[in-house]
Amino acid sequence: MQGILYEEPTIWLFLLVTVVMGGWLAWMAGRAIALTWRPNWQLVVYMLVLGLFVRFIHFALFEATLLTVHYYVVDTIVLVAFGYAGWRYTRAKQMTRQYHWLFEPAGPFGWKPRAGAVIRPELL
Repeated sequence: MQGILYEEPTIWLFLLVTVVMGGWLAWMAGRAIALTWRPNWQLVVYMLVLGLFVRFIHFALFEATLLTVHYYVVDTIVLVAFGYAGWRYTRAKQMTRQYHWLFEPAGPFGWKPRAGAVIRPELL
């Protein structure tokens, strides 16, 4: 896997910086975007910027390459996944809490219409 997903000598550095630290920041950014009722496409813009910061941490602390497209794309894909999960989790909670007469939970990342509720398609 070294060379494909990460360039550090051990996978633990990749997991610490990209998955743990960057993933937590991406989750919180996704949560913030959902709490302010912004659309999920804005998440991608935020994650592109956050990907630059994660690459800088790899460079500054572990002597990795700063400007490399390959590892930037890998880091950003991981961040988008965590960010979208945070956005979706928060949005599902919002929809079921604020519109409890229309929706009920369908797992931690989804919601479904209540029986007998008439809902406009753009709300689904």
